[in-house]
Amino acid sequence: MNAEEFTPSDEQLEPESSEMLEQPDHSDQPGIAMLDSLLTKKLAQEAELNHKISILEQQLATLESQKQEFIANQLGELQSAIAHLSQQALLPLEQRRQDLQESVNLLQRKQERLNQEMRTIYAGASQEVAIRVQGFKDYLVGSLQDLVVSAEKLDLIPPPIIQEVAAPSPAQEPPLLATQTFSEYREQVEKTLDRYRTMPDYYGAPWKLRRTFENSHSQRISQWFFEQAGRGAIRSMGTRLQNILVAAAATSILRLIYGDRLRVLILATSPERLGEWRRGFQDCLGIGREQFGPEKGVVLFEDPEPLCFKGDRLIQEKAMPLVILDEAEELIAVDLLRFPLLLAFGRDPQAKSSFSSRDERGWDF
Repeated sequence: MNAEEFTPSDEQLEPESSEMLEQPDHSDQPGIAMLDSLLTKKLAQEAELNHKISILEQQLATLESQKQEFIANQLGELQSAIAHLSQQALLPLEQRRQDLQESVNLLQRKQERLNQEMRTIYAGASQEVAIRVQGFKDYLVGSLQDLVVSAEKLDLIPPPIIQEVAAPSPAQEPPLLATQTFSEYREQVEKTLDRYRTMPDYYGAPWKLRRTFENSHSQRISQWFFEQAGRGAIRSMGTRLQNILVAAAATSILRLIYGDRLRVLILATSPERLGEWRRGFQDCLGIGREQFGPEKGVVLFEDPEPLCFKGDRLIQEKAMPLVILDEAEELIAVDLLRFPLLLAFGRDPQAKSSFSSRDERGWDF
């Protein structure tokens, strides 16, 4: 029921207007009460709706906050997962990079070492080794072998025979300097020296020179062969390694002439020097340790007396001894001059030798 149904029209109010003013109309009170009730109900519904709207807005704000928090958490976890996966994927690559870097560093060190060896070894020097330790070890082996040979000589050869060997008969006397000559081998020697100088063979057969041979080396060898007839002293090259190169070249050429009859007897009065001669011959001629020993191709001596005994015995056996004297040998025994082949290295009187200083420093190259 609407309020308009209980509202009187103007025509009805006009005749009774005075009466209505005089007396109150109690017939409209139920309608007004109903309107109040409806209005109250509407207001209550509106308040309830407003309350629900407020709750929904709070819930919406809470959900929005939870949504943002969830998105932030998920984004953080996603970023962490991506970072972890990226790190896991990069670990093998990083390890491989480190391995490659180590390989590059190793190859660079090898290249530097090879370059250093090329600058030294191909110039006639042997590889860098612990000369004192290795040299002393080599010297002990040779000294023990020489000691056995000397003991055998003392037991088997009586004193009269020793005197006879010390003064050999004219038939056993080696050729004198005036009669010994290599002129018949001049062409062969010069061709060999030229080949060593121009076409070095670093992987040649044993007893063939395997190092770079320069013109200064060739001149000293030619002088020793053709001017001194294979018996005399030549000026030192300045270092023992260079002298070893010259001696190795002479040995290689004499090996072509005499073959297996050639025996090399080296005299150097210290274990370090003998060890360096051994390593130098191995390096320059490509021979092994089995070629060193009392009955082998190269024999090392610290004292000239056993060397003389060994040389006399070789001459008796129809062998050809080549005596090589280290530059540090300041005095030469007279008995050494009777051998047919003698190669000594003399110091330059105008230049200070580096042998003594190197010995004191422990052979530091």
